[in-house]
Amino acid sequence: MPGTTPKARAIGVELRRAREDAGLSARQLAEKIGKSHTTVGRWESGERSPRPVDVATVLSALGADNHLREELIELARNSNGRHWVASSLPEQQRQLAALLEIERDATLVVSASPLLVPGLLQTSRYARAIIGAGGVPADEVETRVAVRLGRRDSIMRSDPAQLLALIDETVLRRVIGAVDVLAEQLRAICEVMQRPNVEVRIIPLSAGWHPALEGPFDLFESNNRARVVHVENRRSGQFFHEQDDVKAYQDAVSWLRNVSHDPEESLQLIADVIDEMEAEL
Repeated sequence: MPGTTPKARAIGVELRRAREDAGLSARQLAEKIGKSHTTVGRWESGERSPRPVDVATVLSALGADNHLREELIELARNSNGRHWVASSLPEQQRQLAALLEIERDATLVVSASPLLVPGLLQTSRYARAIIGAGGVPADEVETRVAVRLGRRDSIMRSDPAQLLALIDETVLRRVIGAVDVLAEQLRAICEVMQRPNVEVRIIPLSAGWHPALEGPFDLFESNNRARVVHVENRRSGQFFHEQDDVKAYQDAVSWLRNVSHDPEESLQLIADVIDEMEAEL
């Protein structure tokens, strides 16, 4: 689906921000560049991919700095490409902006987590322990924690996305921060599992090998948008949106559902682990 790619979403975020910083409405900008306001709106929403010349025209009209203009023009050169790998810091920041937009629009989020509690379920102390130990500069830790906690709005708002969290059993026993931090985190998961839009399934150790052991991933579905998958490691993030690529992850989700405990069994397992930890505190 041209124009609904993660890169198009990232470009749209930046174009909208630049326009708002310039104090212009979409209609005013459209008049300045000789385009319809619906075209500008589609660029900003990511529904249509602007050409590099369009990006240059918009940012020149808005008086944006040359650095931003060069970055977005380069991003627009292959906005409909098969996938998007972001390894530089500026591109990672643009990818995060796209991820936040995609999460906000999602009707379904599937998070496969073999190593850590999924970001949408993390408590502040658990998130802080991860971010603080990950080499993030001390003056950036609280900002990043706030961003991560803010992402939970996608499943907590009045019209929330459905969340399917597929979590490996080892995550329940991996002490992050301290035992009391992990216990608090597991209690928070039990609490959020009471929400009708949240389904948590634990993949037991007895499942053996499963696709999530190849690495964590998030799959997003939304109305009138192509499904996208996001994966990341320590040095880069990557989006997939081509149908064949996404289907490979959908097949992985089906596998994980088949080998995981159902929600009731998962809740009981988490409760049992909490009891074991609290006996040690």
